[in-house]
Amino acid sequence: MLRLPRTIEWRDGVVRLINQKELPDKLVYTETHDWRRLAKAIKDMEIRGAPAIGVAAAFSLALFAWHYTGDSLEEFLSGLERVAEEVKQTRPTAVNLFWAVERVISRARTATSLEEARKGVIEEALRIQKEDEEANRKIGEIGADLIDDGDTIITVCNAGSLATSYWGTATAPMYVAKERGKNFRVIALETRPYLQGARLTAWELMQAGIDVTIATDNSVGILAMRERIDLAIVGADRVTRKGWVANKLGTYPLALVSRVHNIPFYVAAPTSSFDLNAEGPGDFEIEKRDPNEVLIIKGIRIAPEGAKAIYYAFDLTPPQLITGFITEKGVLYPPFGKTIPRALL
Repeated sequence: MLRLPRTIEWRDGVVRLINQKELPDKLVYTETHDWRRLAKAIKDMEIRGAPAIGVAAAFSLALFAWHYTGDSLEEFLSGLERVAEEVKQTRPTAVNLFWAVERVISRARTATSLEEARKGVIEEALRIQKEDEEANRKIGEIGADLIDDGDTIITVCNAGSLATSYWGTATAPMYVAKERGKNFRVIALETRPYLQGARLTAWELMQAGIDVTIATDNSVGILAMRERIDLAIVGADRVTRKGWVANKLGTYPLALVSRVHNIPFYVAAPTSSFDLNAEGPGDFEIEKRDPNEVLIIKGIRIAPEGAKAIYYAFDLTPPQLITGFITEKGVLYPPFGKTIPRALL
């Protein structure tokens, strides 16, 4: 049975999370009772991955509720709305964050007393975490059937346990396949500039005893030609109703190479990552981050002084490049404009 550290936990008014910026050098935990500190952890990428930041967003509201000292339901709801707006400003692309915040707020609005509202916010946040873990385990059980003994799987970024409550999305089928006794190899693209593949996915898979090899992002072409890759599995920060996928930068090139070389390309994501209100790539914001995150790595400048950089944190993969979506409700195949709404509604 898989045994990995918990990415984020609720402990009676305190949230404990792994500071992922410190991995793999150190396993460092941050503990806070302050919703502002947790929101900062989301913004600064101490915690990242769409499902994980959805849980963190919900826990931010739960921290506010737990530590609220007023005596007015109206003032509590007004304060909770302000917290929600600040939390929604932390990261713009992952739909789980907005979905989780709206779900908690909706629960609070049904309350008829202050105590009911506070209790409801905390219960809903904990329910979101529990459902995420259960959904990811189910993704693993369904997706493991796609993995054969001896396969080589390629992935990008970290859609692992560190990006969720537990199990991960893209890694969940790998963990369940490992439990079932299958032997396979994983190629983890390093994922510049934060190196989530090299730092996080490789660390996770090694903890689980899975054979993992790190490769540079720009080597996907020659890897497809020379390494006999059987399967590509990636995660998603947002999936539109027609099957467009926003995911970590590097996903689209991997999908293109996979199509040319006849490699099945699957996106593993819980239904909470699907956005039925968006049809195409113009319906939501793609995050652009500080250019210094490209120019400076761990405090060391790797480019000339005065050089400019551009950093889109995500790219967009069109539905025609995707073989299927591995969800907790089953594998969804084309035409996605029909199968996605049907699965979610």
